[in-house]
Amino acid sequence: MCTVDLPERLNAATVFVDSHLQQGRAEKAAILYGDVTVTYRDLSKGVNRFGNALLGLGIRMEERVAIIMPDCPECVYAFFGAMKIGAVAIPMNTLLMPADYEYLLNDSRSQVLVIHSSLLERIESIRPKLRYIKHLIVVGDAAASDLSFTELTASASDELEAADTSKDDAAFWLYSSGTTGFPKGTIHLHHDMIVEADLYAQQTIGLLESDVSFSVAKLFFAYGLGNGLYFPLRTGGTTVLLPDRPIPKTVYEVIDKYQPTVFYGVPTSYAALLYLAEKEGRTSLGKVRMCVSAGEPLPKPLYDKWLDRFGVEIYDGIGSTEILHIFISNRPGHVKPGSTGQIVPGYEARIVDDDGQELGAGEVGALLIKGDSIANGYWNKHEQTKETFRGEWINTHDKFHVDEDGYYWYAGRTDDMMKVSGLAVWPADVESILASHEAVLESGVVGVPDKEGLIKPWAYVVLKDKNAASGDLVRELQTFVKTTTEPHKYPRTVIFVDELPKTATGKIQRYKLRQMAQAEN
Repeated sequence: MCTVDLPERLNAATVFVDSHLQQGRAEKAAILYGDVTVTYRDLSKGVNRFGNALLGLGIRMEERVAIIMPDCPECVYAFFGAMKIGAVAIPMNTLLMPADYEYLLNDSRSQVLVIHSSLLERIESIRPKLRYIKHLIVVGDAAASDLSFTELTASASDELEAADTSKDDAAFWLYSSGTTGFPKGTIHLHHDMIVEADLYAQQTIGLLESDVSFSVAKLFFAYGLGNGLYFPLRTGGTTVLLPDRPIPKTVYEVIDKYQPTVFYGVPTSYAALLYLAEKEGRTSLGKVRMCVSAGEPLPKPLYDKWLDRFGVEIYDGIGSTEILHIFISNRPGHVKPGSTGQIVPGYEARIVDDDGQELGAGEVGALLIKGDSIANGYWNKHEQTKETFRGEWINTHDKFHVDEDGYYWYAGRTDDMMKVSGLAVWPADVESILASHEAVLESGVVGVPDKEGLIKPWAYVVLKDKNAASGDLVRELQTFVKTTTEPHKYPRTVIFVDELPKTATGKIQRYKLRQMAQAEN
């Protein structure tokens, strides 16, 4: 088993930021942002200034620093600056509502909130309810009553000695993406990012110092944090940060302008990008040499169409907030389209039944993972921690089977499977078939009880052309599924929607689809 050898005393900021000055990369571009180039020297100074600013405010080791920011250099300075003084950085989803922020900021007991001025309106109504925030630091235009990020850091020293932290000290939290309900604070340690960067980014997909990385997934959740920040910083590479929504037109503009060599997306983004390319006749990704996908299973038809149009493979994989990033993945020279891939070196996997007994090849069961990037647990959630974190192993709550070649195939979440006419139906199977129909952009399938209380599949379908929706197309899709797989799997109800409810990582929130179906039923 491949492992990462790390010293007992370790501060992650010294690895991802400080080490590059010692290795001769001071003038190399670390971040490309708009028309700004942030060198590794600039990065170090920005991190040190923010860390010193926090110390000047009296922030101590282990105290939490919440970050509500679009992807930008200041977000990176805040993230590593907090970590460097031994505080705990907590990037938060920028798409939430005031009530969500009230919960997250109070649950985390954050002492500091770093927020962009464009997002201030999201917290104005809840300010009096924030019980622990002592300092509000605003990037952009700040009111007189708030602290200005620019002014605060301008007067701070650009030299800072890292706090004497252990590799097992808390470094940052990430709130789980909430596919099954409200998010939980996941506690990650100083060594976790290094483990993932070394085992996955470098050893599995072969990320290089010469690579320029661009991720549509944002820094505030686990997938984007690796793609867009600590992977390129571990290798001494360069990252492109996009603060805006990654709509297809904007993504292509970024690819054309910055010429990234590695592109990270989610199946939804790949489908939308492919659709626009087909409409406009685009066949080039510039210098992109590899693409990575996670968040939801990548359907084989989408993989095939992408490869045929652009000549670049997509390496699909699965990760989680709790394990930090990808732990099963396809990789260069070893892609089995439609599968999630093989176990990443340094991790172990088991597929077990409801009694915890290991299953054989081809049998569907719960996926357990063992690896050194697994979080320390959930903050303030004792029962949920016990349910998920099981000694050296973690229950992913995902259902998989493994084939004879060691490739893993996703079946769904543990609560997604439905019994139809006494037979198991996994939503991912039906969604994969629907994705191969020329009219379908994407779909979400759930089980809904009929008038007799029997579970039947319902499909919520997003069409490439919304004007194509019709009763005839409903029947065509139902027949298409019936004739492509076992007939009992076909959706008894097909509902056309403009978009599917998803987490920030692109995962379908099936509980919301079930709520929608209940309202329709």
